[in-house]
Amino acid sequence: QVRVVESGGGLVQPGGSLRLSCVASRNSGTINAMGWYRQVPGKERELVATFTSGGNTNYADSVKARFTISRNDAKDAVYLQMNSLKPEDTAVYYCNARVTLWSRVYSYWGQGTQVTVSS
Repeated sequence: QVRVVESGGGLVQPGGSLRLSCVASRNSGTINAMGWYRQVPGKERELVATFTSGGNTNYADSVKARFTISRNDAKDAVYLQMNSLKPEDTAVYYCNARVTLWSRVYSYWGQGTQVTVSS
């Protein structure tokens, strides 16, 4: 089983910064990709930034040059440094971990952390 837990959300003024953290706790399987998504009410969940299974990074165009994803493989953790935040970045941010177990890939989500950008 895999448990994904996010932290670090909150209220920040436009132009400010936040750092989100995510840790995946597992007792089996291999994590082959982790990343961040976000969702606002009435819209579909969208990709923000992810590591691919090959170790490359993938960013949404709207966050490039402002957000940076990083990871600590020893801790099964991934982070999202968000700079120059805009009101349109307001959303619930979810961490996703893809785990390979017995040759099958499973997707696990955290409970989400609210990010609100407002003056």
